[in-house]
Amino acid sequence: MTKKEKVDFVISTLKEIYPTIPVPLEHKDPYTLLIAVLLSAQSTDVRVNQITPLLFAKAANPYDMVQLTVEEIREIIKPVGLSPTKSKGIHGLSQILIEKYDGHVPNDIALLEELPSVGHKTASVVVSQAFGTPAFPVDTHIHRLMYRWGFSNGKNVVQTEKDAKRIFPKELWNDLHLQIIWYGREYSPARGWKLDKDIITKTIGRKKVLHDYHKNKKTRI
Repeated sequence: MTKKEKVDFVISTLKEIYPTIPVPLEHKDPYTLLIAVLLSAQSTDVRVNQITPLLFAKAANPYDMVQLTVEEIREIIKPVGLSPTKSKGIHGLSQILIEKYDGHVPNDIALLEELPSVGHKTASVVVSQAFGTPAFPVDTHIHRLMYRWGFSNGKNVVQTEKDAKRIFPKELWNDLHLQIIWYGREYSPARGWKLDKDIITKTIGRKKVLHDYHKNKKTRI
C-alpha cells in the first residue's frame, strides 16, 4: 500500500465502524465541556461523567462556580484525582471568563491556553467539540496508533499532532480524532492488545510493530 492508500483505508474503516461518533465526556455547552475535559486529565471519562453531574448541579456556569470556594469544588471532584490543582484551576478560569469574556468560553485555542489548568490538548478538544473548529487533539490512544500505523515517529504528542494534521484532510479532523480514540480503546489498546481484532494495524501497521507483536507473542507462549 502507498501512504495515501493507507490513509484512505484508515478513514474508510473508521467511518464504517463509527458512522455516528459518541462524545466521551457528557456536557451541555462549551463551559461544561471545558470543565469536564479539565477534570479528565489523568482520570477516566467514566469517572468524570460520574462526578460532573454532582458539580454541575451546584454550578453549571462560571457565575455560579465562583460562588463556591476552592475547597468546596475540591470536595466534589476528589474522586477524579489531582483535586487541589483542578479545583484552583476551575475557580480561577471561571473568574477570568467572567472578567474578560462576559462568562463565555472563547472559541480560540490560544485564548483558552491562557486560562488556569488549560493546556493545548484541553483547548483543542473544546474548540473541536464545542464549536466545530477544526483541531486534532492528541491523547495517548491517538499517539499510540499514529505510531503503530507508521504515520508518526512516536517521539512526542506535538509531532504526532503535526503529522496527523498533515496527512488527514482538515474537514475530517474533528471526526477522526474521536474515531481514533474509540478505536484505540476498543481494538488497539496498550495492554491486552489482540492483533486479530485490530484490522487497521493488522493491514497497514509499521513493520517493526508487527514484528515485535509476533515476537512477544511467541515469547509468552
